Amino acid sequence: MTFRWRPLGAPVWGLGAATLLMVLAVVVPAVTGWDVDVTRSFPPLRATWWPRLGLGSLPALLIGAAGATWALTAAHRLTWRTLLVVTWLVGVAWMLALALIDGVPGIAGPLNSGYEYLPTARAITDVPAMLHEFTGRIPLGPHGWPVHVAGHPPGALLFFVGLVQVGLGSPVAAGLAVTAVAATTPVAVLVTARTLGAESAARRALPFLVLGPVAIWQAVSADAVFAAVGAWGAAALALGAVRRSAAWSVLAGLVLGYAVMMSYGLALLGVLAVAILLVARSWYPLPFALAAALAVVVAFAALGFVWWEAFPALQDRYWAGIASRRPATYWLWGNLAALLFATGPILGAALAGAAREVAGAVRHPGRHALGALVAAGVTMVVVADLTLLSKAEVERIWLPFMPWMMLSCAYLPERWHGTGLALQIGFAIAVQHLLHTAW
Repeated sequence: MTFRWRPLGAPVWGLGAATLLMVLAVVVPAVTGWDVDVTRSFPPLRATWWPRLGLGSLPALLIGAAGATWALTAAHRLTWRTLLVVTWLVGVAWMLALALIDGVPGIAGPLNSGYEYLPTARAITDVPAMLHEFTGRIPLGPHGWPVHVAGHPPGALLFFVGLVQVGLGSPVAAGLAVTAVAATTPVAVLVTARTLGAESAARRALPFLVLGPVAIWQAVSADAVFAAVGAWGAAALALGAVRRSAAWSVLAGLVLGYAVMMSYGLALLGVLAVAILLVARSWYPLPFALAAALAVVVAFAALGFVWWEAFPALQDRYWAGIASRRPATYWLWGNLAALLFATGPILGAALAGAAREVAGAVRHPGRHALGALVAAGVTMVVVADLTLLSKAEVERIWLPFMPWMMLSCAYLPERWHGTGLALQIGFAIAVQHLLHTAW
């Protein structure tokens, strides 16, 4: 009997490279004693090794089994409106099941930390005064903001002030609200892809966007809210470009402008915006969207918060704190490993499989809509990584960029889809049962 050598395909190499990077990011600090300065004991994640079972274990297994069995078929066969509703419902259920592995504290605890927005939001009684003093309280000091509040523009804090004002200021209520908002992100991505003429391909990728380990960090993470806001801004921009609608274009500018007022890093959504306009072959929305986005920034400045003055103050605090002790020689690639823990190593296979499509999108974006969105996602991550302003914790910080990269799962070989999704689901369940994350 003779054996014929069959060369390994690009997805196999991509999966292997992703897995190797993840293993090295865990093993190298552990074996060498390299102090990469994360506050918990499982770099590249901010997590602790803690095998356990919990309230959400059985629901997570049941949702995972149902998803592995029917999600791919449902994504193809459901009508459009039904698909959007089911996507949101499954996303909420999956996030909550994973969070509840830690019981109710898995939902209530993370947002109520002293580092987070919610305790500060409860203490805000005068929003104009808060905006006027915001930049002055960014530096480290006795009157400085908590870490996450200081690390973002006040739009993030205002979201939680709003929750408090409408009666959702308890840890459980806020956690459920954040989860509900976060679950809309795949819906917005799907709307964007459909508007740009890539609905069929986006449907193939959809189960990977919803039923992956990213849900661990989406539930009760403020960055998941930022991701949702950015995704809906992108959807509105796509509608404005394709329909040549001034109303959608203005809405896109308002939403994307507010996204930048929630996180400094979301200025990188400009890359995604340009990709959308190139795919749509229309610059019609640009003046409307730019004017609306600038109006948001100027409105904040008029109320006391000047973005371009606050950002240098944040950089000073960032480099005066733990960032100066986190070695770039580890985090430049450790960040990418953390990203793969959040997306699942299937992203390596998917990006390798989508390489030709992405290359085509760079040359002819109008002919490769999904490839252009993937290329934008990759570009945003690369730029964010090279700035060194996100050393560690990118499993949550880069949530706004991840779904666009995950669209590459549409280009996995057909035979990979069922097995790949099952592995994705299994990986998420294993990570949440073995590691206790900070979010």
